[in-house]
Amino acid sequence: MKKNNIPGLPHLQFRNIFCIGRNYVEHAKELNNEVPSQPLVFLKPTSSIIFDGDNIQIPPQSGNVHHEVELAVAIDRAGKNIPKEKALKHVGGYGIGIDITARDIQQKAKEKGHPWTVAKGFDTFAPLSTFIEKDRIEDPQNIDLQISVNGEIRQSDSTKLMIFTVADLIHYLSTIFTLQPGDIILTGTPKGVSPITKGDNIEATLNNGLATISVTVD
Repeated sequence: MKKNNIPGLPHLQFRNIFCIGRNYVEHAKELNNEVPSQPLVFLKPTSSIIFDGDNIQIPPQSGNVHHEVELAVAIDRAGKNIPKEKALKHVGGYGIGIDITARDIQQKAKEKGHPWTVAKGFDTFAPLSTFIEKDRIEDPQNIDLQISVNGEIRQSDSTKLMIFTVADLIHYLSTIFTLQPGDIILTGTPKGVSPITKGDNIEATLNNGLATISVTVD
């Protein structure tokens, strides 16, 4: 499979990866962050994408790398200034994603008011599952997300707890960017983020296996 093709949605190729920070109240609190009043947006490069069975590379620049399980949304219909009530019509499918974060680098950036690009954008820092067609998900705000490390569950929560819904995010992003087919939205992570180290096996699932990904830390 070519890296630029979205697995499960063969008519789409990866474009931008829009990521949302602090979209669950308890996750914001666990990192001592304020709960945002509007979506907090950052980007990942497509060079950070890996798939099921691949390896996460711990960069030598970081000594504290964390997992963050997230609902991934694939856009398949272009739009600008998309009304919230029509936002889900622009979705092609859903998957499970892991936002890998160099937490020590991110913390230094936050303290200086700098962007998070380096902390979030290393090669292999965006593991993504095969995507499922949107019709298989009745309500994106009623999805169970779970991630385990070496068989131990670390994060397990529902998208019901999102501060900004999928429709909210599509609407908001489209007021800034023209969304394009192949764009991915990583919608934020619930509480429970924690460090990963070399040799760890990480498994993430959406709705008890409807979408899954398993990766190893190299």
